[in-house]
Amino acid sequence: MFQPVYLDHNATTPLAPGVLAAMLPWLESLCGNASSRHEYGRRARQAIDEARQKVAAAVGAHPTEVVFTSGGSEANNLFVKGAAASRKPGVIAVSAIEHPCVLKPAAQLARQGWILREIAVDGAGRIAGDDYLQVLQLKPALVSVMLANNETGVVQDVAALAAAARAGGAWFHSDAVQAFGKLSVDFRMLNAAGVHALTLSAHKINGPKGAAALVLDKRVELQPQIAGGGHERGLRSGTENLPAIVGFGVAAELAAQRLAEHAGRMQAMREHLESGLVALGARIFAAQAERLPNTSYFAFADIDGETLVGKLDREGFAVASGAACSSANPEPSHVLRAMGVAPEVARGAVRVSLGAGNSISDIEQFIKAVQVTVGRLQGLTAMAV
Repeated sequence: MFQPVYLDHNATTPLAPGVLAAMLPWLESLCGNASSRHEYGRRARQAIDEARQKVAAAVGAHPTEVVFTSGGSEANNLFVKGAAASRKPGVIAVSAIEHPCVLKPAAQLARQGWILREIAVDGAGRIAGDDYLQVLQLKPALVSVMLANNETGVVQDVAALAAAARAGGAWFHSDAVQAFGKLSVDFRMLNAAGVHALTLSAHKINGPKGAAALVLDKRVELQPQIAGGGHERGLRSGTENLPAIVGFGVAAELAAQRLAEHAGRMQAMREHLESGLVALGARIFAAQAERLPNTSYFAFADIDGETLVGKLDREGFAVASGAACSSANPEPSHVLRAMGVAPEVARGAVRVSLGAGNSISDIEQFIKAVQVTVGRLQGLTAMAV
């Protein structure tokens, strides 16, 4: 019997068995609040401290630089809004391909006296050098450029971008949610180049939903967005999601341990996938750029992406037509629009994002399913003409 194949790991990942095992005691018998002074509370505090150390070690940071949040969206908002509240209104520059949880708070700032400047990308989804130089001439106070794009997988040279922005005194943030666990992410190296903050998320690395982190240079002053009891260095009040934080720590540790093997295997599978897709007539977006090893974004001429995703789902393959968090939006991908892709082509976009549980056999079965499904859809299109 054919088993459904999950090919949407950039949306979320299955919980690793070791992560679940570490979380279970905190979901069952252990109930302490980390702010309590008794033994239960002390054990809870120790568990959070250990998780913080594991997350920090996975990205070359110090534990005191890790601020836990409920998700990547909260971490991004904490930096964008928190940094803006600590600086005089000026220019905030964000790339045109950022996740909505960076673009939307930046747009909110624009309604509060800030000047929003979107940084253009080229046809391959890379930051456009000439436009970035023009942005830097505006002396932005805040800059946010994601390390790897969630749709195309395109990787940006964040270290070089941050170094160029440092002379103007900008605070530089990078959303590293998709890069973490797929690429080597070294906050100490990035921080030395001029990166002040990174966003990470547990559920993208086989950890639980509900835990993420802002890795923050302690010299950067942020205004808390959630006021209360002063948790997380006073930057994020609220009783900690202890089971999820414990799971995040274990997931980060496992991701760091498997990184080299995982990346190489994902790259081999992606190349096999794209070879098959191109043979069927697919266009691979950003094929000429450095990309995450697990991510392929493609389209077939005159085939609607949502329709293809639905047909493939019925064949037992879970893929995406764009970012999971904005799948209800009928508009073409803002990432592809920023890359200059025509709307009629962008509407055909489908994303495959591989994970640890996938195999070459999955890829071969998927290519066969795509061949049959696209053939049927193209036949229907021809009949309608």
